[in-house]
Amino acid sequence: MIHPVVEKLAPLSGRRCAVAGTSTAARVVRDHLRRLGGDVAAAGAEDEDGETAGGDGAEDHCPEGPGPAPAARAWTHGPFGTAGTVVRWADVLPADLVHDEASAQAVCGIMQVHGRRHGRPRALPLDVAGTAAGVLGTIGLLSQLACADPDAGRQAAATGVDRAALLLTAHYLAVASADSGLPDCGPGGPPFRSLDGVWFEIEALQAEPWARFWAALGASREAARDGWRSFAARFSVAAAPLPPELHTAVRRPWDEVRRLAGQYGVSICPITTIAERRRELGLDGTAEPPDPWLLRSGPAPDTSTSTSGAAAVPPAAPRSGARPERGPLGGLVVLEAGRRIQGPLAAHLLRLLGAEVIRVEPPGGDPMRGMPPLCGDHSAVWLALNHGKDAVEVDIKSERGRRELLAAVRGADVFLHNWAPGAAERLGLDGAALHRVNPALVYAHTSGWSDAVPAPPLGTDFMVQARSGVADALRHDPGEPPRPTLMTVLDSLGGMLGAEAVVAGLLHRRLTGRGSAVESSLLSAATLLLDPVLRSGRPPDGRRPDPVPAADGWTTLPDADPSGPPARRAGHDGPAIPVTTSLRAADLCGPLAAVLTTSVHGCVLPPSPWSAGPTRIRR
Repeated sequence: MIHPVVEKLAPLSGRRCAVAGTSTAARVVRDHLRRLGGDVAAAGAEDEDGETAGGDGAEDHCPEGPGPAPAARAWTHGPFGTAGTVVRWADVLPADLVHDEASAQAVCGIMQVHGRRHGRPRALPLDVAGTAAGVLGTIGLLSQLACADPDAGRQAAATGVDRAALLLTAHYLAVASADSGLPDCGPGGPPFRSLDGVWFEIEALQAEPWARFWAALGASREAARDGWRSFAARFSVAAAPLPPELHTAVRRPWDEVRRLAGQYGVSICPITTIAERRRELGLDGTAEPPDPWLLRSGPAPDTSTSTSGAAAVPPAAPRSGARPERGPLGGLVVLEAGRRIQGPLAAHLLRLLGAEVIRVEPPGGDPMRGMPPLCGDHSAVWLALNHGKDAVEVDIKSERGRRELLAAVRGADVFLHNWAPGAAERLGLDGAALHRVNPALVYAHTSGWSDAVPAPPLGTDFMVQARSGVADALRHDPGEPPRPTLMTVLDSLGGMLGAEAVVAGLLHRRLTGRGSAVESSLLSAATLLLDPVLRSGRPPDGRRPDPVPAADGWTTLPDADPSGPPARRAGHDGPAIPVTTSLRAADLCGPLAAVLTTSVHGCVLPPSPWSAGPTRIRR
């Protein structure tokens, strides 16, 4: 939890911004710039002084390059010059391969990963790649504003829907290159259904509560043991084929199942419908979904030096140790105390923008390092999220370890963690405590629920899918059971929102000299992904057909265009799109294989979410 602070951040307040595009990515960029305080207008719109919303020559301020129009462009002017972002459909892959959400999902492996639970490739009806690309585009723009040299001229970040899709499949690409410990990836898995018709998810982070729960339901020890192997591995492989006996064992009244879960330490969550979630959020009339982050200003800076000896960062001054050759965040230091996917991914993105990231790990190192599947002697998932980071071992449960961490905080720009709720406060390492040491710090918490749900279950990807309405929205047909994806889309999107909140905090620091406390959550990632559905109250519109078998594999069709001719409105116009059906390097198509790299541990890695180096904005 972030600590109570003085005011909500609006680092783009008073700044005119222009956004071009009608895609999901453009909608996300437009919405996030507005929520950050920007005065957002459509590209080319004239303001009351007769000038374009982006300033002189605004429509040329972001590069498009050859090929089709990008998914989104945005730019803004301010005290540090002009900054922009461009989100192309295909920034690293050929334009004839990726040109809409359907093709991004098909080519970049999302349909393959999501389809594992179904035994065949399947499309996600929600625009997960476009949503991620919009967040990445906004991060790129904010990072330019927060840290770029004002003498460098007009600058723009560049990303792509293809890059976003590959980031979403990053740890699955790594797992496909593993040389040991690969579990069964067959079809099946949660959710479960009680005797009285309640669909629900369960979560357990250790084997013992899982085994006790199933024993109480009458399941055999063998079924519980075999089920745990698949269940525990679903974060890594997006598959969890469970013994049918487990689904039979929970065919008891819902109240009894819930009581036994509480008794034996298993977290349980009924699946929330979209209608229920809209009522909970009060989405009627002019109300809109909540912000995707909590951004609060830290304490006012000391005009000279803090009591700890940490100098305040002056407003409108770039960091003295800036390393622009490494990226816009070059020279900044990020301390990361992250676990699993969400927190480490947020810090990973900051590293790719140039920051030095130092992981704070427990004595003996992060136990995730050795979790199968393995590339050599390292976890494939761990490598995908943590390669290129430094690490220190600190026992934060001891007084000495906490002193060591506070000493490191004095020289850091960002402290980021995804500890369990209340852990930071119990340890004396919450935002208020760290700001006393370093008032200019950006203190970031990537959480599961962000205190937005009363008595929440465990804050993992699959539980948040159930509670947020995502599992309900992912039904492919209205009459079928809820089918949450076993792909960790919320962990990944939540990590992106965490990085976005951090760069917003860095921009606030550059403008005011003040630190900040920022928080994002898996629930806010779910709300962002569901935004059009929550606003309209209608399920996804069915414009994305599922792949079909073909002579040489699987193919799908482009997304339907509601404004196009009848065939295009139905999604039956345009060339068939090849669907990636295996993420093993040897099985990938040539253009996709060409953009991937292999680490020294033999782990396959996707390209950076942003084009290398700054892109100069054309006049």
